[in-house]
Amino acid sequence: MNALFKALNDPTRRAILELLREQPLTAGEIAAHFSMAKPSISHHLDLLRQADLVSSRKQGQFITYSLNMTVFDEVISWLLQFRGPDANSSSV
Repeated sequence: MNALFKALNDPTRRAILELLREQPLTAGEIAAHFSMAKPSISHHLDLLRQADLVSSRKQGQFITYSLNMTVFDEVISWLLQFRGPDANSSSV
């Protein structure tokens, strides 16, 4: 889980995840949304892939990235275990 939290700790990587929430994108399409060098975007994508937050598929000379929803489901389940006993009731 350490790689997961390291990946989520960076605002650029979170922004990439938000882009991929809409649809799978190639590395070039992702890079077009940022004003940084393509190797930097590749590094961010590598870290997201190492954390299993994204999956990649090579199509010809392009690599398409998409969200790995299985990991997100596991993280949500893990986080929900920390809810208190009165989590379903609202107290204002």
